[in-house]
Order: sequence, then C-alpha cells, then structure tokens
Amino acid sequence: MKIINISILVRQVAKTLIDLNSSSEPVLITEHGKPTAYLLNINDYEQTQRRLDILEGIARAETAILRNQTFTQVEAEERLNK
Repeated sequence: MKIINISILVRQVAKTLIDLNSSSEPVLITEHGKPTAYLLNINDYEQTQRRLDILEGIARAETAILRNQTFTQVEAEERLNK
C-alpha cells in the first residue's frame, strides 16, 4: 500500500490519481504522521460498497433469525398469495 502525506498529495494530486488508476493499490493519506484517509479507485470503492450491502443483508437476516422473525417457505408463499 502506498502511503502519502497530505501536503505531498496536494502537490502531486494528478500523478497520485494516475498511479492509483494504473495500479489499483489504495493510498493511505497521512497528516502529521497519522493516518487520516484512504484513497481508492472507483472500481474498488464500488466493489467494497456492494460487499458491505451484502454483509448488511446477512446481518439483518441473522438478527431476524435470533428474534424468531422468520417464516417457513409455506408461510411465505401463503403471505405472498394474499
């Protein structure tokens, strides 16, 4: 992973974006030696968002199961037919 200080990023933003898009390697942005943000190319960001959506759906399903808020297939079909 590439690490770049915010002041260098400001001076080299075009080069950093070109490097990011060609390598697909995330860039860790630091300020005063401390991590402040990650810079990702658009494809990696969108893929991450899709994965998070899937994980959130799984978490909601697990919660429903634990709360006994689920239906059998027959019950679901009956509800859909109403």
